[in-house]
This record gives sequence, C-alpha cells and structure tokens, in this order.
Amino acid sequence: MAVLSSARRVLPWACNGQALARVSGGALGTGRSGGGSLLQPRWRSSLPQLDPVDRSDEDSSGGDIEWDNLGFGLTPTDYMYVMRCPQADGGFARGELSRYGNVELSPSSGVLNYGQGLFEGLKAYRRADGAGYMLFRPEENARRMQAGAERMCMPAPSVEQFVHAVKQTVLANTRWVPPQGKGALYIRPLLIGSGAILGLAPAPEYTFMIYASPVGTYFKEGMSAIHLLVEEEFHRAMPGGTGGVKTITNYAPVLKAQMDAKSKGFADVLYLDSVHKRYVEEASSCNLFVLKGETVATPATAGTILPGITRRSIIELARDCGYQVEERLVSVDDLIGADEVFCTGTAVGVTPVSTVTYQGTRYEFRTGEDTLSRKLYNTLTSIQMGLAEDKKGWTVAID
Repeated sequence: MAVLSSARRVLPWACNGQALARVSGGALGTGRSGGGSLLQPRWRSSLPQLDPVDRSDEDSSGGDIEWDNLGFGLTPTDYMYVMRCPQADGGFARGELSRYGNVELSPSSGVLNYGQGLFEGLKAYRRADGAGYMLFRPEENARRMQAGAERMCMPAPSVEQFVHAVKQTVLANTRWVPPQGKGALYIRPLLIGSGAILGLAPAPEYTFMIYASPVGTYFKEGMSAIHLLVEEEFHRAMPGGTGGVKTITNYAPVLKAQMDAKSKGFADVLYLDSVHKRYVEEASSCNLFVLKGETVATPATAGTILPGITRRSIIELARDCGYQVEERLVSVDDLIGADEVFCTGTAVGVTPVSTVTYQGTRYEFRTGEDTLSRKLYNTLTSIQMGLAEDKKGWTVAID
C-alpha cells in the first residue's frame, strides 16, 4: 500500500505560548528564537496551521492498494478536515481542509491529561452508477457526538457543520473510496480538548478533525461467522459511567480482555453487566442481537451500552421483516439458548456469530445464507451502496 510523503507533514497546535509535545513522535517540541520568543510565531496561537490544498501531485487512483485484500487497517489518505473552538463557551469557527499529517499538542492539553475526547465512525460508499458517493445517516453520528460532548463537558459542532465536514473530507479523498463491493472509505471524526489545562477541569479550547481511510471487513474472518468469549472478570462499563457515549476513554480498558481472548482464538469478547454479572451488554466495539423463534432481542441502551446507529437501523429493518424486536435485559441464558446471534456496528456491519464460549462450554448458533443476519446484511448494504431504494431517507448523496 502506498504511503504518501505528504502523510508526514506536521500540523501544529499550541496553547497560550506553551511548549509543545509531538503526539505521534513522542518528542518535546523545541523552541526557536525569533522576535524575542522561544517559539516560532505560528506556535503562539492554538490555531491549526493548515497547509494549502495542492492536488497537483495526485493521480486518480488509490495508490497501490489491492482492493481485494483490503482489511481494517490505516491507509493514510490525502486530506483531513480541521475546525476549532477557541473558547469553551464559544462556537466552532469555519473549518478547512489540510494535508493529512501529524498533529502537535501541548503536553498539558485536556485530551492528553484527562482523556477529554470523543470519536465517531461512519462510512462513504461508491455509488453503483459511479456518479458519486453515499453516506449513511451522518446526522445521527453528529447527534451522538453532541450527546457525548454534553456528558464530557465539551462544545460540539452543529449537525450542519458535522455533515458538511464529512462531505468535504470525502470529496477531498475520493480516489481512496474503494470500488463498489470492495469496501468503503471509513471516516473518523474526532473531538478533543486541545487547550492546555493543569488542574482537573474542562479544556479552554477544542479541536474537531476528520480523517479517513479505505477499509474492508473488520474481523480477520471476513464475512465468515465469528467466535466470541463471554468475559467474566473485566467489565466494559458501569451504571453512571460513560459506557453510553463514544468517549475515547471507553476503549483502551477493553484491550486487555480482547487481547487475551484473541490469543485463545476468539474474535472478540462479550461483556456482562457490572452489577449482576449475568446480563450481556455488548462486545468491545459492537452491539449484540439474539434471535429465538420469531423474536429478536438486543440489550437495552440504559447508560452502559453505546446506542449504535447500525443497531437502530437493524431494529427497524427486522421489524419490517415481521419480527418482534425487544430492547431489554438479555441474560446469559437468553444468549446461549438463542437460535441465532449476530453483532452490528459501523465497522463490523452485520456479522454472524458461530459460537459463544461461556464458563468453558462452547454454544453453537445457526449461520449461513438462510439466516436473519444475512437477510438484514443484504438489505442494509444495498441501501448503503445505493443498490436498493432508500424508502427511509437514511442515505445522503455526495456528487
């Protein structure tokens, strides 16, 4: 895969003239003399320093990517989008495109010291007629970021600003959108406390940015059914915590359990509730559904479970198929007694579960073409890629 030389450019931030720490390189930024200051003039403000958009070195293809072997890894693309809010009580200024590159932050920034940050994930698909691109419910990602920002004491872009930024990011990176059926352009919006703060308090300023990467399937199994392990020692979230918002601090704590499970041959883990330790909540990065007879159940989002946008869409599609869908507590007994189990999420799509292992016993579930998960997957992806009529108004076209 080609890595552009422009991907090594540095996008600096500074906060109130303080020294900088380069996030990606880990080195402390050194000051230079000039005008009586130890910092370069461009480092005396928190304003992102943006490179002009010069596309003269681009071709129309996605580099040397083998689209048929595209997994879920980072491939640096050409541009990212940056927008900032200079004061916590102010609004976000107009954003701009910049060459994709490293960023520099104050070592005392809120995101580095106190984890004040959120992220989102959505995908852009190449349209079947080749005349543009499709987004799937981007306004819902914007609203979820707003809800998370309120919980994390952060300002957030408006829905209009968010969707506009996503569109601009896609249009600037169109050569990296995979051919239809080969994957999608994964879009990662970030909202971080970029301002410098020493005491525990909200950061004085915030940065919203978006980057993108072409991706294929999330799990190494591809479209095949996966094997999950019920985790009994570690918990993903607790009542009153932040499990229901997409804060960056929710994800590193699951790595220990996830890595242990993968070392034993499992694709991921399922977490139990932290109070009773008998109700299934979700996997590390996706929601869970179980089917028994004509009833579909999914754990209710009551503060410890992320309200997935794919989850919400699948609930509606399953009801359209004539199934009764229940959002409720789902016990381990419900899980192991199910006919069919599957996971949903932006990254994983609709992924069938072949087995779940609980307390040393492996339980098997129905998989294959003649399953509800496959039917829902086909319906969802057809809408996302413009292969089926979008009667629900979920998609947004980018021409």
